[in-house]
Amino acid sequence: MLDFLKRNLSEFKTFAMRGNVIDMAVGIIIGAAFGKIINSMVDDIIMPPLGWLLGKVDFSNLYLTIPTKGEFVHYPSLEAAKAAGAVTINYGLFINTLISFLLVAFSVFILIKAVNKLKKTQDTECEVTTKQCPRCFSTIDIKATKCPCCTADL
Repeated sequence: MLDFLKRNLSEFKTFAMRGNVIDMAVGIIIGAAFGKIINSMVDDIIMPPLGWLLGKVDFSNLYLTIPTKGEFVHYPSLEAAKAAGAVTINYGLFINTLISFLLVAFSVFILIKAVNKLKKTQDTECEVTTKQCPRCFSTIDIKATKCPCCTADL
């Protein structure tokens, strides 16, 4: 049994110390922190002016109360409804979450676009050693003056 544990612990250590696993862990941690930043930006910076422009609406306090026992009771706030044990549909919180998601998705899009642009510039900086024949479109050496496939003069 002890040998079994040692062998599995050794395999786990090999797995956990691979670069891919560590990179993934770092990505998850940074992603979680990035998500908190975006949520704060939505909740604290974007939504207050947007709510003000739309008539002083606090999106986080928008909700619908589902009537219980056939009675509809209006509560002054979402917190009051929750404290009373009312069943609510919190569509304002959903709007905040949706805007957060869109901002995170757009930020990731911009980041990936920038990384791809960097990769493209690195790829173009590599020395070019081949070219394409204008007649048969075969790949030939950059120094060639005649295509070996179609014998076209280059």
